Amino acid sequence: MSGLIGKKIGMTSIYDENGKNLPCTVIEAGPCVVTQVKTDEVDGYSAVQLGFNDKNEKHTTNAEAGHFKKSKTSAKHKVVEFKNFDKEINLGDSITVDHFLEGEFVDVSGTSKGKGFQGVVKRHGFAGVGQATHGQHNRLRAPGSIGAASYPARVFKGMKMAGRMGNETITVQNLKVIKVVSEKNILVLKGCIPGHKNSYVIIRK
Repeated sequence: MSGLIGKKIGMTSIYDENGKNLPCTVIEAGPCVVTQVKTDEVDGYSAVQLGFNDKNEKHTTNAEAGHFKKSKTSAKHKVVEFKNFDKEINLGDSITVDHFLEGEFVDVSGTSKGKGFQGVVKRHGFAGVGQATHGQHNRLRAPGSIGAASYPARVFKGMKMAGRMGNETITVQNLKVIKVVSEKNILVLKGCIPGHKNSYVIIRK
């Protein structure tokens, strides 16, 4: 699906015409430069590669510099491919936040906040032991039994246990576009999206 690369600025809330308070996420969406146009004849599939957020020339490899030079633009931090663009796209074109319209719905993908190593209560929502009296030891947040001993004498794959949490790619679907501020490249969506402030997100129609 066609879309844009953006950067999460933060969250706020606005009132709609009925006086209802809506939680919203503010995204700096674009402008994105078309850095490559892939075709069925040359690449085996058709797609448009977009680049976002200028990169310091000091941190750019020669291969990257040569790639971006073809589109007559500076090196970019984030490069993403999009399929099925709804209009004709040429190398070097700039796509702005006007690609989206107020009232339409979009899907947003981002990397969730990393939480590090967490126990089963935080990671999977286990209740823990209810009682903390009558001789209860320090097992309030323990997972309990993870399988029988003599049979099957092993722990099944997928068992919910403690481990690293977060830092995963998550897609939130059907978020309504509340406002498009063209002069500031700002997109305001209803609801929340994954990731911390200033993290990159991908917005698809």
